[in-house]
Amino acid sequence: MSASRRQVLASASAVGAGIVFTGALSELFAGSAAARSLGRTGYGPLVPDPDGLLDLPKGFRYQVLSREGAPLRSGEGPVPSHHDGMAAFSGRGGRTHLVRNHENRPTAEIRVPAVEGLTYDPEGHGGCTALELDSRNRVLSERVAIAGTAVNCAGGRTPWGTWLTCEETEDRAGDNGHTKDHGFIFEVHPTDPHRTGAVPLTAMGRFQHEAIAVDPRSGVVYETEDAFLKPFGLFYRFLPHKPLGGVGSLRAGGRLQAMRVPGVPDLSAVRETGASFDGIEWVDVPDPLAAATPTRLQDYGSGGITHAQKLEGCYWGGTCVYFVSSFAHSAEGSAADHFGQIWRYDPHRRRLTLVIVFGPDTDVQLPGESPDNICLAPSGGLMVCEDGNGAQHVFGVTRGGEVYAMARGRQNIGTPEKPEWGEFAGVTFSPDGGTMYVNCYTPGTTFAVTGPWHG
Repeated sequence: MSASRRQVLASASAVGAGIVFTGALSELFAGSAAARSLGRTGYGPLVPDPDGLLDLPKGFRYQVLSREGAPLRSGEGPVPSHHDGMAAFSGRGGRTHLVRNHENRPTAEIRVPAVEGLTYDPEGHGGCTALELDSRNRVLSERVAIAGTAVNCAGGRTPWGTWLTCEETEDRAGDNGHTKDHGFIFEVHPTDPHRTGAVPLTAMGRFQHEAIAVDPRSGVVYETEDAFLKPFGLFYRFLPHKPLGGVGSLRAGGRLQAMRVPGVPDLSAVRETGASFDGIEWVDVPDPLAAATPTRLQDYGSGGITHAQKLEGCYWGGTCVYFVSSFAHSAEGSAADHFGQIWRYDPHRRRLTLVIVFGPDTDVQLPGESPDNICLAPSGGLMVCEDGNGAQHVFGVTRGGEVYAMARGRQNIGTPEKPEWGEFAGVTFSPDGGTMYVNCYTPGTTFAVTGPWHG
């Protein structure tokens, strides 16, 4: 094994995979309020919901904040379909502001209403809505925050308090009725959407975006590409011309690069929790706008580039960026199979580490498969939205690597003979850590979950 791809495995005799996992989660909370009450256990069995919406552990309760098809309080139209990525922002007087994605394609049941000054493409059906909640999670307002975009999947928050919403499509003008090119990132202000408008951040690339995370020290933006069919997606970083410049600063442009792990063309081939690779390289993307060739297929020189199937969630924790590969299927062209990976990249050390592998015969047994949106829980550990087959859950993962069910959806969108449940997405916590907000994708529903959160 060459020095350029030195692989460091945890010593089973010394610590074992569980401690490697635990150490990684400890790092996420270093110096944060959450570090005072790191989660070590779950909350007990789920109690069936008599109303048939959401099963939770004893002592927890939910409120339905918003449902697809109900009138928006702004009067702009009905609540759009396909609730997806989401973030919570602190407001005045104990208020919370939610910005919520709608992953609408042209076939969506209810599009995001077009609003003057907030619409990018009149034929785009996706976008974001913004909710304002009081300290008791009562909805004070609900309005369109951006419209005319397409397939808004996930995104991420910025250190200056805005949301970056990501289009998971590569449609050009003329495709599916669109009048403009799509596949961009847009900035959305949670309380004053007209301040950010509907301006594509073109320098950040045009591809099947999923999520982003911003390094709060350097302003570098990390981006995932959700390409589940071969050729698979890449992991990118964007070096802004005006790092940490505040609202609108990303419009000044910057430099887009893709990650190369020397000697590793496909991340799914790495199987051992704790495996690390030093000397990570970043290669300039030749054409970020993908005028002729998708970014993942462009020429990255003799060293090639590193791909991964189904790159999804992305978040910043401690001094590192974490990102998720939801699954890898060798039958679809991946180098190996897995039910989900979580990777950590340390910019200071230029080191990439496989923190968690989900699935059979691994150290973390997720009952289902395909972890999607992930967030850090204020009580410690992670919350993971499942995106797979069968009943859908929000799972908690403790610092010790134990998995427990936090919520189970009860909304059957199939038939009694062939039941199917809407996936969860957009899990996030209120600024004070007292409420978990989460979406059901179909039928679009936003929940607020409160209860005895503890360490």
